[in-house]
Formats: sequence, structure tokens, C-alpha cells
Amino acid sequence: MTEVLTQDAAGLARAAELLRAGALVAFATETVYGLGADATSGRAVASVFEAKGRPHFNPLICHYPGADAAFAHVVADPRAQRLAEAFWPGPLTLVLERREGCPVDLLAGAGLDTLAVRVPAPDFARALVRAVGRPVAAPSANRSGEVSPTTAAHVLAGLDGRIAAVVDGGPCAVGVESTVLDLTGRQPVLLRPGGVPAEAIEALIGPLGRGIPLAQAEASRTLRSPGLLVSHYAPALPVRLDADDVAPTEALLAFGDPLPGAGAVFNLSASGDLTEAAANLFAGLRALDAEGARRGLLRIAAMPIPDRGLGVAINDRLQRAAAPRGT
Repeated sequence: MTEVLTQDAAGLARAAELLRAGALVAFATETVYGLGADATSGRAVASVFEAKGRPHFNPLICHYPGADAAFAHVVADPRAQRLAEAFWPGPLTLVLERREGCPVDLLAGAGLDTLAVRVPAPDFARALVRAVGRPVAAPSANRSGEVSPTTAAHVLAGLDGRIAAVVDGGPCAVGVESTVLDLTGRQPVLLRPGGVPAEAIEALIGPLGRGIPLAQAEASRTLRSPGLLVSHYAPALPVRLDADDVAPTEALLAFGDPLPGAGAVFNLSASGDLTEAAANLFAGLRALDAEGARRGLLRIAAMPIPDRGLGVAINDRLQRAAAPRGT
């Protein structure tokens, strides 16, 4: 059963304890209830996708207690600074380039070089993130494809028994998701309308471009924190899928018992655990890419992954990593 916690000092302490231990805790923001996970833990982030039943890995929004904490992990230009001063804490998410050494796990940003960050408005939500001592990844706390929750009862209707706890903070004040704005290019791009009107943003930083609508982008699986393209999932080395043998000139992305004879090996999960494999996927591809370059290997051979549960998401990313370049 999922614990129901009260929004007080005891609930704060218990929720922070669970999050630090890698468990999932839903909590109220001003927009909707978020399904919180330690954003620095790949396994905790993978558990979010598993609990929600997300069919593939979408970038997650990372929550911070304040702008200074967020901008320690991403590169904030003057536009971001102005927007943070005007709208944080509040329902605005900024997509920015990750800083070198950013501790947020690659899976939280779908393995990309950008990160979606925001500072939630409720005092309790910011206090919780501060108490955890790490950024908290928190998509909406509902099963994938269902209506976003704005009360603790909504959360329990979809996730009871699938998550460790929910903190009952009453109904959410805004009730729609945050506005998502991509500031990684010269033209700021509105990726999702939400709690902060586009007109208010344009009054500060000028006209906005319009990105692919999120529903369309999700259907075509072209999200980049969120919004950009498939090619960013590909390592430099070519990828060969469903390998049942491996050559000394290849780096092996293993699952379960590794094939013999590879020039380098990264095992997603020696025990065949799909949650562990999902947590390790992007780090594994990057590690083999680097090791392959160092040893002069020709490509990455990926062992088969069961096409069920999180395996569907893993195979989606591997298929795109193996696709002809430029697609």
C-alpha cells in the first residue's frame, strides 16, 4: 500500500527520507501532483517510467528549491535570469544546456545535453526538494495516458501500491502543467503552453517561436527535454542490434550473461533486470563510445532486450541509436 503523508514536519521528513532512499513519492505543486524521484539516481528515475507505464523515455522536469540551485546545473543566459526573477517560484519550466559535471542522471534528460528545470511555487514542495538535498525529477503522478492528478485521491486512483507515498497537499492551485520554454537556441521556443501565459514571457524576452506540440512530438517520439530530434540519442560508433555473437573489434552492450570475445563490455544488468538496464542505458552507450574510441573499436554490438515493460523503451532508444545517421 502507498503511504499517505500529511503536509507537515513529520510528512516532510518521511517524504525526504523515502526520496533519498530511491523510492517514489508524489507531492503537490501549484500545477499538478508530481511523481518525485531522486534525479541523480538512474534507478530511481527508471522506476518513474515503470510506475507510470510510460511507453518510452521522455525527458523529465527537474525541480529545485531556488534559481541558484537550478542554475548550478544548467547554463543560464540573461533571458533565463530575467524569466527566473519574474516567474520563479512558479509554473515555468526552462530547457537549458547542462553544465559539465551536472549530477542529474542522464536518464532524467533522456541522455541529452539539455535539462528541463523549474522551481515550484508551494513552500512545502521547495522545502521537500531542499530536504532531499538533490534535484527531484517529477512528472505528473498518474499512469501514462491518464488525466493529470490535482488531488492526492487522484494519485491513489492510478498509482496506489505502485509508489511508496503521496503527500496530501490538498487540491492544486493552477491545475494545468507548467509552461515549457526552450532557451537553447537564439530564438526562444514555446514547447508547451501552461501556467505562465506566452504573452507574459514575450513581454520580457520578445517573440517566441512555436515548437512541435507535445502531443504530436510524443506520438512521433522526437522529444528533447522536450522538443528536438532523434539523432541526439546516437553514439558516435555505429550500433548493431540483437547481437548473438561479438567480434574483438566491437564493444558489447550486454544484458544478462555477456557474449564472449568483445573488445570492451558494459553490462546493462547482469541479472537481467529491466529497471536496472533502463537506468544504465545512456551511461552505457556513452561509456562504450568513449572506450571504443580509445581502443579503436569499430562499432557497438547490443545484445537482445526483452520487448516488454521498460524493455520497450530501451529497444526504442537502441533502434534509434542504430538508425542511419541524419534521420
